[in-house]
Amino acid sequence: MLTGAVSKPRQKFVRQHQPSPAALEQASALGSRNGTGFKDPACADNKSLPLHRWVPWIAGFSAPFVDQVLDSYLGQAAKSDRPLVLDPFAGVGTTLLQAALRGFDYAGFDLNPYAVLAARVKLRAARMNPGALERHIAGLRRAAARWRTAPARSALAPVHFRSRVPFFSPTVERQVLHALGFIRSLPNRDIADLFRVAFGAVMVSFSNYTYEPSLGSRPGAGKPLIADADVAETLLAKLHQMHADVLWLREKSAGARALGHGEVHHEDFLTGHTRLPAGSVDLVVTSPPYLNNYHYVRNTRPQLYWLSLVHGAAQQRELEARNFGKFWQTVRGAAPLSLTFRHAGLRRFLSKLRGVRSSAGPYGGPGWANYAVAYFNDCDRFLGALSRLLRTDGVAVIVIGNSIIQGLEIRTEQILGDLARQHGLAVEGIHCIRDKRVGASITQSGVRRGKTSRSVLAEYSVVLRKR
Repeated sequence: MLTGAVSKPRQKFVRQHQPSPAALEQASALGSRNGTGFKDPACADNKSLPLHRWVPWIAGFSAPFVDQVLDSYLGQAAKSDRPLVLDPFAGVGTTLLQAALRGFDYAGFDLNPYAVLAARVKLRAARMNPGALERHIAGLRRAAARWRTAPARSALAPVHFRSRVPFFSPTVERQVLHALGFIRSLPNRDIADLFRVAFGAVMVSFSNYTYEPSLGSRPGAGKPLIADADVAETLLAKLHQMHADVLWLREKSAGARALGHGEVHHEDFLTGHTRLPAGSVDLVVTSPPYLNNYHYVRNTRPQLYWLSLVHGAAQQRELEARNFGKFWQTVRGAAPLSLTFRHAGLRRFLSKLRGVRSSAGPYGGPGWANYAVAYFNDCDRFLGALSRLLRTDGVAVIVIGNSIIQGLEIRTEQILGDLARQHGLAVEGIHCIRDKRVGASITQSGVRRGKTSRSVLAEYSVVLRKR
């Protein structure tokens, strides 16, 4: 519980950056399940919600969607005193944070070190000292007065980071290096990590790159280079927002049910799931990478390198090779891959896909078929792990989208259901929760151009239960 008076300057910046009343109401409200599944899970809601708004993330689902699932399957009367909620693809921690706020224990896995850093910082926010955080924010403002003129420590720039155009202009990079130096000087690890997350959240906004939604150069998107920007003010705005959310969380949790406990593992779930005992998980709420070749590693390269989470090409390649489902770029040139399980319909699809533009080799159907095989082999391993971890009557809610590859539609959600049955899980339902989404990561999908395929990309919740 907070003690002591709040200063007028502090009151001012808390008012400026605190969540809106509508966002606070949404953060506290619980959704309900209906007979057809759950509401649209789009993660855009997170942009205005306390803590969730700290880090923009292209993938995943919203906190209100997670609340609907928690309310439906755990509610106020949990199956155990401290039910365990699992997200095998935790990202920046939406599921884990909502579970912790309910007093549920949690476990998460993710290979991306930037996502893990962000999730851990959010989940540690309740123990953050807001007074100390405020003092260090004020210290950054004082230090920033010299950032444009004082020599910067060029050694803080990542040696092995490469980009097609300079990632930062010289004027901006000088300020960036000062900001990184200040963050490194912070004595408190929790606060330093919060500053790192804040920097990672805003760094692309003053760079010569942009998310469209994949990371690319500004000139490539028809935008001008950024010759100058006020790095300190952009970073301070984010830090003030985060400080306001820390105060909100402390007020919300004071006198209420204790927050849940758990851990975010920086590890591949397909191998790391053995950290958890068999039959220990009450509820899984997750969204695996889709079969759309969205390159999570490359799209977070700036954060990985500039925050010293990755130090070279070898580490980056290792992350890419271990990613769930792999990436098309990593498997397209391999000898034809084979499914590790039986599924007649998928085999027919893969045979048809291999015949599309076969003369193009890795860039045609044969390369994309390898990618699909690698993806579904990992899906099979994922569902096998869930079958081991779920307790009897435990539930998994998996959000996944269908895909269009080389003009051919593949119903990923149906195949997931088929594989779940092979692992002894009951399929309680497959519900369409968003009937149209756009995406052209896979060549000739035709969704935006209206060519090649009349299929529509959609999103589904696959609900499984351990009998």
